[in-house]
Amino acid sequence: MTKGTIKKLMRGRGYGFIATEDGKEVFFHRTALEGLEFDSLKEEQSVEFEVKEESRGPRAVNIRSSEKTKD
Repeated sequence: MTKGTIKKLMRGRGYGFIATEDGKEVFFHRTALEGLEFDSLKEEQSVEFEVKEESRGPRAVNIRSSEKTKD
């Protein structure tokens, strides 16, 4: 899994960009979220994801929160 933070959200369009730990930006669509609600995402939120290479460039898939929850 790759780690990063939500960099920019385009709420009206249902997509955004994630900044990876090595400084790259990866596109994501709301349908790629696993256990997260798009409307509850915040910029700078930590996430983990997989990168899928597509014809238009890399895309984040299987996006999950990387923040630990208290039991």
